[in-house]
Amino acid sequence: MAPSMVTLTDRRRVISALGGGRALVDLDSVELRGENGCDWSGGKRVGVAGRNGQRSKPARQLSFKENINHIAAETYLITRLALTLLRYLGIGYLWISQFLALGCYAMLLMPGFVQVGYYYFFSKRVKRRIVYGNMPRNRMDLYLPADLHEPKPVLIFVTGGAWIIGYKAWGALLGLQLAERNIMVACIDYRNFPQGTISDMVKDVSHGIFSIVDTIADYGGDPKRIYLMGQSAGAHISACALMDQAIRESGKEDSVSWSVSQIKAYFGLSGGYNLLDLVCHFDQRGLYRSIFLSIMEGEESLEKFSPEVKANDPRNQDAIPLLPPIILFHGTGDYSIPYDASKKFADSLKNVGARAELILYEGKTHTDLFLQDPFRGGKDDLFDHVVSIIHSGDEEALAQDAVAPPRRRLCPEFLLKLATKISPF
Repeated sequence: MAPSMVTLTDRRRVISALGGGRALVDLDSVELRGENGCDWSGGKRVGVAGRNGQRSKPARQLSFKENINHIAAETYLITRLALTLLRYLGIGYLWISQFLALGCYAMLLMPGFVQVGYYYFFSKRVKRRIVYGNMPRNRMDLYLPADLHEPKPVLIFVTGGAWIIGYKAWGALLGLQLAERNIMVACIDYRNFPQGTISDMVKDVSHGIFSIVDTIADYGGDPKRIYLMGQSAGAHISACALMDQAIRESGKEDSVSWSVSQIKAYFGLSGGYNLLDLVCHFDQRGLYRSIFLSIMEGEESLEKFSPEVKANDPRNQDAIPLLPPIILFHGTGDYSIPYDASKKFADSLKNVGARAELILYEGKTHTDLFLQDPFRGGKDDLFDHVVSIIHSGDEEALAQDAVAPPRRRLCPEFLLKLATKISPF
């Protein structure tokens, strides 16, 4: 007799059967059947993308009730992981004060979050919870442009969150705004601490990149125009994945699943790339040394997971020419990760012959560039710079960008200013 409910294990078996981890499976449109032909999923179809098969479209859009159930499930996941983290952290004045400040910060920006959240959960152009691997949190969200008659450039985005509270939905605002400029965005989720440590995070992101470059054409993306971007901790993790892949390729390893040549450019936003320089800084800001070293798998692993250190290592000199152009963005008012972290990484890359550029934004904080400025609407230098690079060589897209309407404001100015003052970042 077929079971009455579907477990995650059941879904993983189906995913494995459909492609051994190579396929992208949309859990919002998965069909599971028991031995008697009973439909376990309410009649929704399998959505698979891959070289060996065409991705079938969902049979119908999710109902309002199904969307609400999804919201509840996502909220439960975040709450459960937060409680697990709290049990691990114990009591500490700094992180408790930071946690309370984070709550106040989120409340002040709630008008913007509500609008973005509505788009995220109810827009037909957002494909949520697409499976890219067999591990927990191996999911991604796709933000699709309205016009998919021609293949669109793709931005792979890895969100931040201090390696602890990262979540794919944090990229919804970026996905919304870039999709309006005819750029497809894939936001990768990955295991956070304590669910995983840094090596798990890098593996998840690398596997997510592989799945995207291998299958994105079936969603309307252009596999020849794929860009990679990470923010904060996501910038560090994605830089690790990129550097590791270049080193593997330069060593002629047989296990290479994707190539750095498939990435047109890398954007690092407010990232830290030398962990040896950041341990004490994070400890003073509430991410205590003992916790940080647990995330990074011990002090002996700090060099291993520092892209700047790897770039300077003579043993990796053959990997440097393989790297795509690297553009680093940072605000000079960033106290979470000082802008010197990006400056030193850019200098190191240039010194070893890599193509690197550093763009600094005077007075901007850790969250100004990623949240407050996009919520403010209007002109945004960072956004415009990223779009201009992605659309370079596409005269039609550049012409459309030139006449694109300004982005609308999502949050009142006085709330944005208060949020900046109270921000724990």
